Amino acid sequence: MTSGRRATPARGGRVAARLAAAGVPQTLVVRDPARAPHHAGAAVVRAGFGDRRALAEALTGADRVLMVSASESEDRLDQHRSFVDAAVAAGAGHIVYTSFLGAAPDATFTLARDHWVTERYIRDSGLAYTFLRDGLYADFMPGLVGEDGVISGPAGEGAASVVAQDDIADAAVAVLLDAPAHDGAVYDLTGPRALTLAEIAAELSEVTGRRVTYRPETPTEAYRSRESSGAPRWQLDAWVSTYTAIAAGELAGVSDAVPRLTGHPATPLAEVLRRAAA
Repeated sequence: MTSGRRATPARGGRVAARLAAAGVPQTLVVRDPARAPHHAGAAVVRAGFGDRRALAEALTGADRVLMVSASESEDRLDQHRSFVDAAVAAGAGHIVYTSFLGAAPDATFTLARDHWVTERYIRDSGLAYTFLRDGLYADFMPGLVGEDGVISGPAGEGAASVVAQDDIADAAVAVLLDAPAHDGAVYDLTGPRALTLAEIAAELSEVTGRRVTYRPETPTEAYRSRESSGAPRWQLDAWVSTYTAIAAGELAGVSDAVPRLTGHPATPLAEVLRRAAA
């Protein structure tokens, strides 16, 4: 079993730890071996998304591959295509791809469009596949809060079914351990209910003891408030469209995929926050 992308605690590393605990041999394909986790039965191979030859060597013989989407960048799609091409050249088996909730060619969230293109590329590759469409990470909600204790963005009164990264890892492991049973499946991985940003702010306040509020912005205000970061336009588009996708209702769907795949209920945001604070 092979895991593509660097194995960080946020995504691939959580899956790698669970597979190791289950006694599953695996190869971790990483850009920086020094940052790779150390697990019994896990080999570490250096290869970046753009190094197709090294990737093909690393993926040779892999009967199932976890493809963790690349970091946000302007050439992200090229990196994804390179990885898929390497998997095909290596004769790899089943590919499990971490996509995004609502992936579609006309998705409001700009990066969800990239995920849809990647999904189509995998479908057309001839590889067996499963897509895990992750919702917004519940673990990242504290990062939305500014120094002033305010979550600002053009989300209106829309809601998002934020999902725990541990639940995503549990679901990924369930699919990897029984990949043939999930061939061609697309799973929306969400939390147990959709929350508005005002509700998220209230839960952050309750758990952390810090007063957090939500202040709606217009899209124009959102761009203006973020331009001082110096981020390129594609990144600004991604940041702002995260909120406008919430406003459009595209991230509010609640799925039963987490409990079906993992055997346990999806974790509420408050519990994710309490675990992080413990």
